[in-house]
Formats: sequence, C-alpha cells, structure tokens
Amino acid sequence: MYLDDERLAWAKTSGDHENDASVDLHKDSNGAQLFEGDTVVLAKSLDVKGSTVNARVGTVVRNIHLVKDNTEQIEGRIDGQMIVILTKYLRRQAPKD
Repeated sequence: MYLDDERLAWAKTSGDHENDASVDLHKDSNGAQLFEGDTVVLAKSLDVKGSTVNARVGTVVRNIHLVKDNTEQIEGRIDGQMIVILTKYLRRQAPKD
C-alpha cells in the first residue's frame, strides 16, 4: 500500500504504528518512547565534545527536539548550549500530575 506524505503523517498520529517494527522510534535507555518537547534525565555523565561542559548524571534536559534522520539522537540544552545527545544515555522523566 502506498500513502502520500500527508496521509502517512495523518495515519501515524493514531499511534497504531508504535508496536509495529517497521517504524523506527526514538526510545530512551529503558525502551520508553520519546516525544518532541519531553523532559529527560541523563543516565550517565557525559563530556561534551568541543566544549568544557561536563554534563553530570541526573542532569535534567527539558523541551528536547528529536533528530529526524537518526532515532538514536536528540537535541537539548545543557548549560545554555544546544547539544546532540545519544538516546542510550537518557531516561524519560515521568510527567508531574
């Protein structure tokens, strides 16, 4: 079956593809799906290449952006710098009620 881009985007909003292995999703170190604008916590201390910033374990990164071309990467701000972080070093923070 072929769907044009507009209809495919509409179909994906239903969430039916989430359990289908044909679609790659951004997932954290625990396998939880990540979404645009989520808040995540670093599960490992990381040295930021090209910078003196050292992101420590437990650092909260708010309002993340998903890298569209690579499901293993997200973008987020740490100490005012926008950096790319591998999803295997993150865990999704549960939303507060």
